[in-house]
Amino acid sequence: MQNQFEKLAVWKKTHKLVLLIYKLTSKFPSIEKFSLTDQLRRATISVVANIVEGNIRQSKKEFLQFLYISKGSLEEVKYYLLLSRDLKYMSEIDYLEVQELANECGKIISGFIKYLKSKV
Repeated sequence: MQNQFEKLAVWKKTHKLVLLIYKLTSKFPSIEKFSLTDQLRRATISVVANIVEGNIRQSKKEFLQFLYISKGSLEEVKYYLLLSRDLKYMSEIDYLEVQELANECGKIISGFIKYLKSKV
């Protein structure tokens, strides 16, 4: 049985980002396991988890608050990606791919916020 949140386009896109982040961070140096790798994964999960939690809330206004938190977490992810690239933990090609997906996630979250605001 599919969860309600799995029907949301915003969830589908951000879930893809989580999967890609896990794939890329699996190649990070082991010294980063409990620092940058962990921070990047947690921030990315936060993007999606706030969408999931907001979806179950009683009002659109509450959902909007969780979407704003999700956007904040996404900006954190973007910084960690930049840092990872600059530390040479990922290639420029991988960075561009994941950065593009992160930007797409930002656009879809912003679009969903705009949609929900019109319904409040």
